[in-house]
Amino acid sequence: MAKLIYSVIMSLDGYIADKKGNFDWAAPDEEVHSFINELERPVGTYLYGRRMYEVMAVWQTMQTHDEPSCIAEFANIWRAADKVVYSTTLKTASTPRTSIEHQFEPEAVQQMKASAAQDLAVGGPTLAAYAFKAGLVDVCHLFIAPHIVGDGKSVFPSDVRLGLELQEERRFRNGMVYLHYRSANGQAA
Repeated sequence: MAKLIYSVIMSLDGYIADKKGNFDWAAPDEEVHSFINELERPVGTYLYGRRMYEVMAVWQTMQTHDEPSCIAEFANIWRAADKVVYSTTLKTASTPRTSIEHQFEPEAVQQMKASAAQDLAVGGPTLAAYAFKAGLVDVCHLFIAPHIVGDGKSVFPSDVRLGLELQEERRFRNGMVYLHYRSANGQAA
């Protein structure tokens, strides 16, 4: 069975964006980006809410010829994957290999996991909250940036309690830290 992975760059105090929606402090350098690429390579399907999809869709048309090789590599990884966007307002997708679902149905995601040849990734804390509450998240890849933003969009839902087992950790030269967790009880994370 494929795993459902929640991968996120977060502030030290647990936010993916500050209260104004800014996340410029979270931009990975080449070392971190190359590491993320290796983690993303096994992902065959990304699950997104509308807002996260709109942020990520730039990878479809981004010109990468003047960028570091890790940028072009991630664009290719992202373009090769399927995307499922959960939205009640989005009618059509702006990228290939993308389908629109109007609501998150845990049973359907469980079926995707059971039948997928590659792992799935859930992007964005709003959609991930549904997956966490349904016990669907198997793995968390957390990249902790050396920034405190004070308030904003929380990485995790406030009403979920899960046991996790640390599998791996890594420090990067830019001060970012990577933590890989899996579910401690066969359920989420």
